Amino acid sequence: MNRSDLIKRVAGRLLLDDEEAATFIRVWEEEVEKALIEDGEIGLMGFGSFSLWKQTARPGRNPRANVFCMIAPRNSVKFKPGKFLLEHLNPKKEEPDENV
Repeated sequence: MNRSDLIKRVAGRLLLDDEEAATFIRVWEEEVEKALIEDGEIGLMGFGSFSLWKQTARPGRNPRANVFCMIAPRNSVKFKPGKFLLEHLNPKKEEPDENV
């Protein structure tokens, strides 16, 4: 699914036009970004949590020129899925009846 597919699905579920759904998604993204910058994490109960983490500088290689260089440190984001999301992604299979 890409961004335009998500916009269409949200618009359909919330009975909005595509422009309003795009605004909704853009605002949600901005608020998640702001929370990560200000607090370093955001938790959505049952869905999961996003947390800011700092990647350290590390050696790398330019594959075109085969030249080694240092990759600068940067911020990145980790996502840890919540209990309910994991349950939906991994439905339990029915156990066979042992008494049969």
